[in-house]
Amino acid sequence: MHLAVALDGAGWHPAAWREDGAQPRRLFAGGYWSELAQQAERGLLDFLTIEDGLNLQSDDHFRADPRTDRVRGRLDAVLIAARTAPATRHIGFVPTVITAYTEPFHVSKAIATLDYVSSGRAGVRVQVGARADTAAHFGRRESPPLRRDRLDDPGVRRQIAENFDEAADYVEVLRRLWDSWEDDAEIRDVATGRFIDRDKLHYIDFEGRWFSVRGPSITPRPPQGQPVVAALGHGGVPYRLIARSADIGFVTPRDRAHAAEIVADIRAEQASAGRAGQAVHVFGDVVVFLDESEAAAVARKQRLDDRAGTDYRSDALIYTGTAAGLADLLEDWQAAGLSGFRLRPAVLPHDLTQLTERLVPELQRRGLFRTAYEAGTLRGLLGLPRPASRYAAAVTIQGPRP
Repeated sequence: MHLAVALDGAGWHPAAWREDGAQPRRLFAGGYWSELAQQAERGLLDFLTIEDGLNLQSDDHFRADPRTDRVRGRLDAVLIAARTAPATRHIGFVPTVITAYTEPFHVSKAIATLDYVSSGRAGVRVQVGARADTAAHFGRRESPPLRRDRLDDPGVRRQIAENFDEAADYVEVLRRLWDSWEDDAEIRDVATGRFIDRDKLHYIDFEGRWFSVRGPSITPRPPQGQPVVAALGHGGVPYRLIARSADIGFVTPRDRAHAAEIVADIRAEQASAGRAGQAVHVFGDVVVFLDESEAAAVARKQRLDDRAGTDYRSDALIYTGTAAGLADLLEDWQAAGLSGFRLRPAVLPHDLTQLTERLVPELQRRGLFRTAYEAGTLRGLLGLPRPASRYAAAVTIQGPRP
């Protein structure tokens, strides 16, 4: 079983910052994130993800709200990862980037750099973000307002499909840029004065509806060759992105039967995309409130809900109980075909500590989880091979040298 943790501010519950033991004054301090990553690593977790966005957080996913009793504001996820990774040795880092308003050339360079500073433990979670208020920050494109009650409208569905098609092209550009330097392109021969072999740098010449990128990258090929790409999906169109473009898909099943349906849908999309023989992990997302007893966990969630002024709801299943009960749930869902789980701590650091000090030992007792790190890279931890550069056997493009 693979395990990841999803870090977001003070935790996933909107009142988490008001809980005893929370650290709201440190949310914008590098040391806070390093300590969380080190705690996750003590639990031998495969990787952590870091949430991000291009607008202030809101209880409504489709528009801004005026609330001031919630955490508002965040640091850049990629920069948090680059700051934090050197404080760890084994755990992977998968920060979030928004595909609609960032450039894949810049992000490819940033994630390649993260792979270097972490010695091969980098990934990226691509997220579609096309809210109208986000578009107003950039002024480069229009994004019609989305409303929950119009998600079945044909025009809205077409817009959503286009956003995910753009994300697929975005990932394709990332992957081509990471391949644009062959592994041995750097010669570094002081005697001859040759630092690179220019025949081993390649133009990617990507031409698509949303991007036109010539390349090559300005950063040498990452240590993993291809950093891990992840995406979150809730239905058919996002599942297609996972199947076509990702190494890991985060999904939100309601129960074991639903988990099996989701896995089957993604495998079918993989086959349609010609990726049936490639490993694509499917991780189930679960929000966790963990305590020594179920009654304590239920009471803590109720206290947080009372402070927030509303019952907490999530796109993912909310588990409230003990580590042993959560282990039962994960074991049951794993039998449905999920290869891992991304757990969202309701309160940090409390629920993360519960995961590493109670859940992990319980899974180890059942023989379901590792007792030591067994690989030095994130791809290695996930059992993913290191791919060769697609351009390694290509004929060098004639013309001006890169």
